[in-house]
Amino acid sequence: MSVVCLESLTFGLRHLVRAADALGERLLLLTRDPSYYAYELERLPADALDVVETDTFDTEGVADLLRGTPRLRGLISSTDTWTLVGAELTARLGLPGLDPAALRLARDKSAVRDRLYEAGLTSGRAVEAGGSLAEMREALLKEACLPAVVKDTAGTGSQNVWLVRDEAELDAALAQAAGRSLMGRLFAEPYFGGPVYSAETLSWQGQTRLLGVSSRLMSPEPLFREEITAFPVGFPEEQRVSLERWLGDVLDAIGYTDRFAHVEFVLTTTGPEVVEVNPRIGGALVGEGMCRALGYNVYEAMIESALGRRPRLMEADLPGGPAVAFVLSYPDAPGVLSGVTGLDRLAELPGAPAWYPVKRTGDRVEHLADSRGYAGIVYAEAETAELATHRAVAAANAVRAHTEPFADRSASHGSGG
Repeated sequence: MSVVCLESLTFGLRHLVRAADALGERLLLLTRDPSYYAYELERLPADALDVVETDTFDTEGVADLLRGTPRLRGLISSTDTWTLVGAELTARLGLPGLDPAALRLARDKSAVRDRLYEAGLTSGRAVEAGGSLAEMREALLKEACLPAVVKDTAGTGSQNVWLVRDEAELDAALAQAAGRSLMGRLFAEPYFGGPVYSAETLSWQGQTRLLGVSSRLMSPEPLFREEITAFPVGFPEEQRVSLERWLGDVLDAIGYTDRFAHVEFVLTTTGPEVVEVNPRIGGALVGEGMCRALGYNVYEAMIESALGRRPRLMEADLPGGPAVAFVLSYPDAPGVLSGVTGLDRLAELPGAPAWYPVKRTGDRVEHLADSRGYAGIVYAEAETAELATHRAVAAANAVRAHTEPFADRSASHGSGG
């Protein structure tokens, strides 16, 4: 019996393989580039899963491949890039899955904002202009107050996101956007001030369980570069219950009734405000951290959902484990990654710190303003998320990712992101 994974997040594949084994399923990974998962694959036995290299953007080709997969039982699509491809394939092949319309809505940040506004779950709606950037400028200044955020309706990894606090920044953002290739459309929404968090939730048939909240420490304004994450944040019980209820309302409003969600929100002076709803488990080391901190392989719920079963995690009594934190390690300058120093010092530092590489020596680092630029992740553990953060930062301070200048000057054009 087979469960197919249509690409995957960088980390978590080992947990997914173990989850499939525990449930009596065989995992098949379809990928355009197996080297993207080198860290995970190198730590698995050679026969732990099946890996097929194929053009995962070729929906017809993938559909034919899936039709030829013996005893196919489910499809997992856990990345932003392949969410909609996965939704179309599950519907076409009659596999368990969400209504594709709900996933299309979840991947449209502007539509989500307006749906939540109509449901009374956010204080501001999206601003779009169907025509030129000049019309977008006029509409934003007329319909919304600055500061605001201008971004891609289908963006990911903090790419193509601009904070605009005045008209000069608005003009600069629109000028930059004009030269970018967007995954969706350009729109604007209110900027909500306050600390940023991500809720890690699991839903089934409209019931939502809050598994925990991750902190999201960001770069200074005006960038939105993700830098430090810790899990689980220790909210007072009354506030945790309130957040779980609010998150259930948010997911219900957009028709996201089943599976994992990674909901970014800001805690403002007037309460939580959604930044975006990601219809998947959290990226980077969020999934890894959840497994360790909860004492449960949460990827079993991913397999069970793909099979159309109610995940046992919805009711499971979680044994718990250490709190976790991780720091994204960015080079100081764009260029070709030449190496990482300081890794030998991790063994002498508290928190069992570890290095999770994302890029390899020789890889190009062209963008440092968003998450495309980090070379790896420094991870650490402690009794609380606060203490884990201190340990992860201390360990990360010992590690440096180094780059050499690009061989050709034109290669670094626009490398600031």
